[in-house]
Amino acid sequence: MFDDPRGPIEHFSWGTFVVAGGEHSPTTGVGKDIRLVGEEVSAWRERQGHKLKKSMITGVYDRGVDVLVIGVGVYGALKCPDKVRKAIRERGIPELIVQPTPQACATYNDLFHQGKKVALLAHGTC
Repeated sequence: MFDDPRGPIEHFSWGTFVVAGGEHSPTTGVGKDIRLVGEEVSAWRERQGHKLKKSMITGVYDRGVDVLVIGVGVYGALKCPDKVRKAIRERGIPELIVQPTPQACATYNDLFHQGKKVALLAHGTC
């Protein structure tokens, strides 16, 4: 679905991310839903269900992030309501990009290589 040897996201396929050489999937690493700030990857455990809530947007505030990219799953099943988008901007992140996860990985890498302070919250399946 997505490959980019430049990284930091080197590969994404259903439920599996490879970030800076480390694999993250349901059985390896931090799991199938990830949070990425710069090259720091962690589990995005707060994501539950397929409708984002303000309480699920964690670990990206107060980090100097200019752009938050949200990967809403391979098929875009994860919905990001307007009130969540507004809350993200109100908390100080000026730009939000919401895309299916394969495209979100590409966008993240592009912004990272442009020198932007970027964060990613990504759902790794549907």
